[in-house]
Amino acid sequence: MSTTTFRKHNVLPGFNISLGYTLLYLCLIVLIPLSAAFFKTYEMGWQGFWATVTAPRVIASYKLSFGTSLLAATINAFSGLLIAWVLVRYDFWGRRFIDALVDLPFALPTAVAGIALTAIYAGNGWIGQFFEPYGIKIAFTPLGILVALTFIGLPFVVRTVQPVLEDLETELEEAAASLGADRLQTFLRVILPAIGPALITGFALAFARAVGEYGSVIFIAGNVPMVSEITPLLIITKLEQYDYAGATAIAVSMLVVSFVLLLIINLLQGWTKKRREA
Repeated sequence: MSTTTFRKHNVLPGFNISLGYTLLYLCLIVLIPLSAAFFKTYEMGWQGFWATVTAPRVIASYKLSFGTSLLAATINAFSGLLIAWVLVRYDFWGRRFIDALVDLPFALPTAVAGIALTAIYAGNGWIGQFFEPYGIKIAFTPLGILVALTFIGLPFVVRTVQPVLEDLETELEEAAASLGADRLQTFLRVILPAIGPALITGFALAFARAVGEYGSVIFIAGNVPMVSEITPLLIITKLEQYDYAGATAIAVSMLVVSFVLLLIINLLQGWTKKRREA
C-alpha cells in the first residue's frame, strides 16, 4: 500500500521571499528616507546641528508640540475608553451613527478640519463666543492646538480599545461582583488589566499622530513664534527659506525624541502584558 505525503501549502510565499520583500519594502519606504535626513544633517557638523536644534525658537516649538501632544493623547485615552465602553456595552438608538462619527477625523481632510475647528472655536464662533466674555480664547492659542490634536487623535484610542472590549466577557464582571467586588475594584482588577495593552497602544498611536500633525493645527494655532508655533510649521518655514540642513536638523531631533518616547511606551505596554499574563 503506497503512502502519499501531502505537502503543506501556505497562502503566502515562503519565509525567505516574504522576509526579503518585507525588508526591501521597509528600506524603500522607511529606512532610506530617514537615512537621507540624517546624512543631510551630517553636513552641518555637530556645532551647527546643536546650535540649530537648541535655538530658543526651536526649543519653544518642541515644548508646545510634545507637550500638547502628550496632553491630547492623555485626554483621548480617558475619553476614548469611555466612548468605546458606551458603544460596546449599551444598545441605544443612534449608536451606529455615533460609531460612524468616531471615524470622521480619519476621513476628513486635515485642512478642512482645521478650518472647521477655527470657525467653531473663534471668538465669534458657535462655541468660542461662550468663552470669549470670560477672557478665555481658544482659537489662535495653544489651547486651540490642544483641541485640534484631541480631535484628530480620538479615533486611534476608540478603534484600538473597542475590539478588546467586545471580546471581554461580561461574565468576568458578574463573577467579580458576586465575590463582593464593587465597581471600582472590578474596573481596576478585571477590566483595566485586560484592556491595558490596547489602551496604551491607542495612546501611543494618538501621540504619534499628534506630534506630526500639521494641516489641522496651522489654521487654529495662530502660528506666533515662541507662543503658538509648532515644530512641523518651523520645519516648513526652514524649507521655504531654502535652509534644508536646518529643516532636516530639526526633523532629526524631533524624530529621535519621538522614537525614545514611543520606545518607552512600547516597553510599558510589554511590561503590562507580561504582568497580566503572569
